[in-house]
Amino acid sequence: MPKQKTPKILIVDDEPANLQVLKHVLQDEYDLLFAKDGQKAIELALSEKPDLILLDVMMPGMTGHEVCKRLKVDQNTKSTPVIFVTAMSEVDDELIGFELGAVDYISKPVSPPIVKARVRTHLSLVSITEVKETRLQIVQRLGMASEYKDNETGMHVIRMSHYSRVLALAAGFSSEDAEDILNAAPMHDVGKIGIPDSILQKPGKLTEEEWNVMKKHPEIGAEIIGEHSSTILQLARVIALTHHEKWDGSGYPKGLKAEEIPLEGRIVAIADVFDALTTIRPYKKAWEVSDAVQFLKDQSGIHFDAKLVEQFIGVLPAVLEIRDKWPEEMASR
Repeated sequence: MPKQKTPKILIVDDEPANLQVLKHVLQDEYDLLFAKDGQKAIELALSEKPDLILLDVMMPGMTGHEVCKRLKVDQNTKSTPVIFVTAMSEVDDELIGFELGAVDYISKPVSPPIVKARVRTHLSLVSITEVKETRLQIVQRLGMASEYKDNETGMHVIRMSHYSRVLALAAGFSSEDAEDILNAAPMHDVGKIGIPDSILQKPGKLTEEEWNVMKKHPEIGAEIIGEHSSTILQLARVIALTHHEKWDGSGYPKGLKAEEIPLEGRIVAIADVFDALTTIRPYKKAWEVSDAVQFLKDQSGIHFDAKLVEQFIGVLPAVLEIRDKWPEEMASR
């Protein structure tokens, strides 16, 4: 079994005695880096990529506040948590630090148990964030696998899952529940893996028999995802099974009608169709946004939940920002 990586901590202080104290407290559990000034701290943060930075505030030349500000505007270091270690204890001083992006304050003279506890807490939060990001990437990749069998690209699952999150927030979901939809939506068409290529990639219109096979992909997707205790996978299963249902009951696979269709499935249906319409495919040109919006309006109360269509149109600027962030051109990079 590979050895677990030891977290790396950058300690920044212009006083050697303070560096020595923190070294003594942390050296048995972590790999330590040291800097005595702001410029060196920034250089080490960029080159060594520490997992956490302990940063003094009052330093000659570049202050800790200025160092933090510079770190938080750099894409390479902005997510690195910064804890200020300082003798400054005024509320206004702490407020400045938090506004600059620091995650915590430790007062001098430091208490070893407090330093260890705060460091351990914030490193665990970093690990949780990394796990969530990795999970989302894995789910997106699984979603992309199904798209590569179809005439769609991997960018589709990324865009439509973000559209779904934005619409969920507009519909009143909490940020946490909307994040769950973001994580689950990429698997909406995973069932296409079970559909023959001769049907998925057929350039012309499907026969009735072929279409009946195609309509099985929501149930295949639900079967692939399975039944789990995981909230994300439960939600992914619901979305895979219901995002092709229609408000008037003419959808598939169950012919559910109106609010019989889970709200999450109704949300993903709009996000999925809007992205499909506004994106170029081998068999069609991309629709103008105005035409796609008109289609959603025309299908309100027929294919789509009318209230959700209205809410989607209300957040259209955010939707278009997402579309610009993940264009089709990225799929070939």
